[in-house]
Amino acid sequence: MSVQAAPPLETPQKAAPPRKKRGAALYEVVVPLLATIAAFVVWEVICRVFKVPAYLVPAPSEIWTETIGIGSTVAGHSMATLKTVMLGFVVSILISLPLAVVLTASPAIAAAVYPFLVWTQSIPKVALAPILVVLLGTNELPRIVITVLVAFFPLVISIATGLLSVPPELIELSRSCRASKLSELLRIRLPYAIPFIFAGLKVAISLAVVGAVVAEFVNADAGLGFLIQTSTAFFKVPVAFGALIILSVMGVVLFQIVVIAERVFFPWSSSNTTPGV
Repeated sequence: MSVQAAPPLETPQKAAPPRKKRGAALYEVVVPLLATIAAFVVWEVICRVFKVPAYLVPAPSEIWTETIGIGSTVAGHSMATLKTVMLGFVVSILISLPLAVVLTASPAIAAAVYPFLVWTQSIPKVALAPILVVLLGTNELPRIVITVLVAFFPLVISIATGLLSVPPELIELSRSCRASKLSELLRIRLPYAIPFIFAGLKVAISLAVVGAVVAEFVNADAGLGFLIQTSTAFFKVPVAFGALIILSVMGVVLFQIVVIAERVFFPWSSSNTTPGV
């Protein structure tokens, strides 16, 4: 009678070596940077070859020259927009997290509140901004409210989806151990929802930039949106394009800060995200 040998144990997969991780990070930075530089070079060549008027589409070199010429003014407007974006983003987080917890805790509350959430998103923010100016005054508060209204909805949906996506077996196990609702939330639901929360944060920080600019178009005496309006009114199109590029860079940088925060504090979460994010 022969004795069969036991099957070999599966060896755990080794983590990627640091060199590969550095190579992947370098790839994520270098390729987009080279693509951006190539796009600006093509833009410059087209403007020079076809002699496109600067008041229509200025060349990148003209945008750079005009924007740097008023660098201190542009920096002040950029800081004003960044302040509105960050305040709106933080307030949207403070509103979205408890609201998502309440929505997932009670189906009756969710059924009553969800229509109002959709209703707030169906109203064009450009149409709502003048009304908020009348209600709240010509200060920064209407701009922050508009930014919050634009940014908080995807964050609420993402957090609520994450809180509800916990496997039922884990919930049953926690209840069999007589865990309280608070303990269930803090130890099971919130950790499980981390990837969803950061997915919502990435969308929210991008939309916060959009919301801040929309609000500045209606009521502002500073900010990149205000700079675009005043520049186009006086046909300073290169400055308007410069403000637009700064807004794009601001959105990308803030998005990447959220990505880095996820990778640093929750590396197990960022490993499940889509490639290149």
